[in-house]
Amino acid sequence: MSVGEATGYERINDYGSVKIGLASPHDIRSWSFGEVKKPETINYRTYRPERDGLFCERIFGPEKDWECACGKYRGMKYKGMVCDRCGVKVTHSRVRRKRMGHIELAAPVVHIWFFKSMPSRLGALLNMKTTSLEKVIYFQD
Repeated sequence: MSVGEATGYERINDYGSVKIGLASPHDIRSWSFGEVKKPETINYRTYRPERDGLFCERIFGPEKDWECACGKYRGMKYKGMVCDRCGVKVTHSRVRRKRMGHIELAAPVVHIWFFKSMPSRLGALLNMKTTSLEKVIYFQD
């Protein structure tokens, strides 16, 4: 067995095309593990993530391997269990790098890349000047 076979690098150029597209709101919610409801990150007294905040363990996963946030379940014997107190799934802490949350907005918004880039993609699509488009987006007269 060669090094390429062991690591899978022999297939690195094995593709026909690459397709990039926009994610729909439904797709984004399906990737999400929960809604971020608070702007807080870390509690200044305990140095632990705030519940429903930007670093929430319930949404993004535990900070410590095989341990829920409250400490009720510790160790690999509880692998996959969801704590009834804190709602954190007992798993590796590295899941925090892969998990995503979402923020529900009161109204739909336009991403700045679609109308501030040159040329404006949104302006070209709607056949509008950037200044007119900006007035519509920012609810100006």
